[in-house]
Amino acid sequence: METSIDSLPDPAARRAGWLLLLTAAATVAAVAGRVAAGADLPTLAESFAAIGAARVSYGIGGAARLLSGITLAVAARYLLRTWIMRERLGTRAVPFLLAGSGLLTGLSGACAVVLALVAPAPSEAAAPDAVAPALAVLDTLHGIAGRAGFSLAGLALIAAAHRLWRVGGVLRFIAPGSAVVGVAMQLVWIHAVIVVHRVSGAAFVVWLTLIGFMLVSGRVERIFASLLRRKRAEEIARRYRKEYARGVAATDELRGWADRGSWPEDG
Repeated sequence: METSIDSLPDPAARRAGWLLLLTAAATVAAVAGRVAAGADLPTLAESFAAIGAARVSYGIGGAARLLSGITLAVAARYLLRTWIMRERLGTRAVPFLLAGSGLLTGLSGACAVVLALVAPAPSEAAAPDAVAPALAVLDTLHGIAGRAGFSLAGLALIAAAHRLWRVGGVLRFIAPGSAVVGVAMQLVWIHAVIVVHRVSGAAFVVWLTLIGFMLVSGRVERIFASLLRRKRAEEIARRYRKEYARGVAATDELRGWADRGSWPEDG
């Protein structure tokens, strides 16, 4: 059953909100597991040695990242089903970008789980042939998928910023930060600015938490409902002015005919 502005709250919006909150929590767990493993090292051999020494932490971080990708993709699906999207009040690109981000993030998490399972032991990682080519490819895929997913999420924030600003209310205060964070997230491909990546990642978690909470509480719907009612009122007023102008024109024409004492059918 579809929900409209006249039958709030929208279950799809509530579910999307809960899933965004779960995504934020899973993202924090994923980062904690990765940091605890300490696998971000200069060489592949050192990284695999660190993974082998902290399989549990790295595996938990990967599983959490996989979960965050799944929840983000499902949240995007529910966002597309909200009345806000059906009424064309929201930017449809945002859910699609978030869905793409979720799928890539989930792929990165799955790769991390596999790496945690098959990484060589620390004592073996330093051997010349310890890291098989397949593991090197898997590690590369893990990194590229993670960065691409993060970048797509940033594009979603940029796309959302314009709409958030136009809608107004408290969302207007979130819009500038959404744009700035989205742009900063595109720097994930530049290793030299890793500090910016960490800050933008934390800001993205905050964004997920804020939007998720506002969806769950119904505040986003109320703001968009106010916008839709305002648009409908403006449309009614525009039609009224148009009909009124037609009525005035018709009245003036009738008065002209009366003053002349003749009617169109009289010739």
